[in-house]
Amino acid sequence: MQKEVILHFLNLKVTPMKTLEKAKKTLEEKGFLDLDTPNIDYVKEILKLKKEKNAILLAHYYQIDEIQEIADFVGDSLALAQQAAKTDADMIVFAGVHFMAETAKILNPTKKVVLPDLLAGCSLADSCPPKEFSEFKKQHPDHLVVTYINCSAEIKALSDYVCTSSNARKIIDSIPLDQPIIFAPDRNLGAYLNKETGREMLLWDGACIVHEAFSMEKLITLYKEHPDAELIAHPESEAHMLQVAKYIGSTSGLLNHVRTSKKKKFIVATEAGILFQMLQENPDKDIIPAPAKENNTCACSECAYMKMNTLKKLYLCLKYELPNIEVDAELSKKAIIPIERMLELSKYTQILNES
Repeated sequence: MQKEVILHFLNLKVTPMKTLEKAKKTLEEKGFLDLDTPNIDYVKEILKLKKEKNAILLAHYYQIDEIQEIADFVGDSLALAQQAAKTDADMIVFAGVHFMAETAKILNPTKKVVLPDLLAGCSLADSCPPKEFSEFKKQHPDHLVVTYINCSAEIKALSDYVCTSSNARKIIDSIPLDQPIIFAPDRNLGAYLNKETGREMLLWDGACIVHEAFSMEKLITLYKEHPDAELIAHPESEAHMLQVAKYIGSTSGLLNHVRTSKKKKFIVATEAGILFQMLQENPDKDIIPAPAKENNTCACSECAYMKMNTLKKLYLCLKYELPNIEVDAELSKKAIIPIERMLELSKYTQILNES
């Protein structure tokens, strides 16, 4: 009996260190540290840890509301890259998906960059495997390569320019008209840019499943219920959706349009996480998510990868500084060139717009 009591006591006294070591062993498989966090006020602890570690929390507009509320900066891909490039924080906590944290690490090779869930990927990035794209590029040696930022570091390293939906038109227009271009990985954004610029860029056949999930049939029904609503869409959406949209723009562009428009009702065709910021900025306006093909609880299109990040995972990655993002030094040197070209062009056009 005494032996059983002692064994029970020892089991209760398993050290946190051993538990942490066990969680580390399953980190790559699970994507996060699978640890119990009883009686933790996540928001309070996250704010405390950020201050103690001189960390900055960057969050994409598609993150859950609770994370957007406590982030130091919330933005689209371009704004987040710009923030990552100029931060003086010791640690960058990236509440987004893997390619975003990877970009932050490329821009800050000496800083620690952590991501709440290592498995928070991107269907668009996955649609452009480096080996296949490298072969595609070799078949068109006279073409410059412009890639959407939603891609891996390996794809960026194969690129001449990187762009976001906010600055894609500016990047394309900066290249001479007679210069052939490969645009990757998003065929929908590429087709939209071809139409807008009058070019005939060669398009890689990739797509974002979130922006291809909208149902035209359900949209027609929804529009009949709200004939006074204006449809606005992200250019990653399919052509038939863009054809009926009254405004097409990047994530930040959509937010700005709703903010400045005299219209009072909008149907929004992009990832539903943007609605949080839109409603915060426009409490007097009616914001309706465009319906997805599949029937789900939100009747909208959500990115499952973006929603993998939670307050618990955010707390754990800040506390233990895991999972951390690493990028091979040689790969990083190649990938940073097109990223810096994008940031310089964006800075230049911003100065022109303000002057």
